[in-house]
Amino acid sequence: MTHHTGREPGSVAPERLDAKRTVRLDPGKPERLDPEKAVRLDAGEAASAVRPADVPVDLDLHCAGRPAWRCTHDGEPFPCPTWRALPLDDSLRAVLLAAFTLFLRPAIRDLRGQPDGPTPPEIVRRFLWFLPVTDEEARAVALRYR
Repeated sequence: MTHHTGREPGSVAPERLDAKRTVRLDPGKPERLDPEKAVRLDAGEAASAVRPADVPVDLDLHCAGRPAWRCTHDGEPFPCPTWRALPLDDSLRAVLLAAFTLFLRPAIRDLRGQPDGPTPPEIVRRFLWFLPVTDEEARAVALRYR
């Protein structure tokens, strides 16, 4: 049975980036995330919409690889130093907030309880590095996204 949009219920339009449900391995063909497999999450696509033209990096290369949440390009913990070095303005912060908030739930599920892994509040601060988040706020957000 199809929805009024003509797509199957639960499917996602190809033009919509939704890191909680899809991953772009083949542009134009959304694929369901398999929590048991390492996958590439494309945050670069979300930020490129408002990324300043003078940013000299190809953010499409710097994607999150699950379940370790390491950059698929340089192997650093995601978001990697390339993401963290972006010159931020209010519009880019807004896009990053929307995009990186989508990563919180799967990141917390994948990383919590790992030996020597980050705590859920540390994960929140890691993924929302561009915002001033207190310990108390990070704990509250982590509880919401568990």
